[in-house]
Amino acid sequence: MDIRAINDEYSVSGQITVEDLDTIAALGFKSIVCHRPDHEEAGQPEFSAIAARAKELGVESAHVPVGPMGVTVEAVNGMVDALDELPRPMLGYCRSGMRSTKTYEQTQHIRG
Repeated sequence: MDIRAINDEYSVSGQITVEDLDTIAALGFKSIVCHRPDHEEAGQPEFSAIAARAKELGVESAHVPVGPMGVTVEAVNGMVDALDELPRPMLGYCRSGMRSTKTYEQTQHIRG
């Protein structure tokens, strides 16, 4: 797991596993946002499994998938909602971290 800080409130990572959530919680993350659609790649953990373990650890979660169309208005709005509703620090993840970074960047003009 390669976690990269964007700023004090938000970091990104490539795909995480259910097992990674113990470390994520221990690092102090209060929420996670998945920017990867389920079934994008064989062997990818489903968001529901990640969310279930996160809940057990007291880490809140949201699923804001960004698919082949790239970062859409719906994804940006979903990310704004996640940022408004979920505690921070927050970890966004996708396959490489790029969609999580781009989606977050596109919320900045809305959130100020």
